[in-house]
Amino acid sequence: MQDKHLFEYAVIRLVPRVEREEFLNVGVILYCKSSRFLQMTMTIDRQRLLAFAPDTDLQMVEQNLNAFAKICAGGKDGGPIGQQTMADRFRWITAMRSTIIQTSRVHPGFCTDPQSTLERLHSELVL
Repeated sequence: MQDKHLFEYAVIRLVPRVEREEFLNVGVILYCKSSRFLQMTMTIDRQRLLAFAPDTDLQMVEQNLNAFAKICAGGKDGGPIGQQTMADRFRWITAMRSTIIQTSRVHPGFCTDPQSTLERLHSELVL
């Protein structure tokens, strides 16, 4: 029987007008300490986004989300934050902020395979 691993995840949200608190889910980030796993996945549905917020700068949104992905991957490409520990990188990405890219509260769970869990959450919460 496979061991179950504690994981934490948050939904990545696009909040075009912070003062309205309306958002679109665009990704999921999942951290599993025991599996040494920190990854995110994202999908930007351009047509849906532009229908929701027509004046959104798609290039800026993609740049910000790609920065999150680089931080998840770690290393020099993620800048100073990307060189921190995996746990610290996860906490930085999921910290509360009032910007166009935000995350939900962190939710815990148990899984046997973090990658398939990330894919399932992405399918359920973003697509």
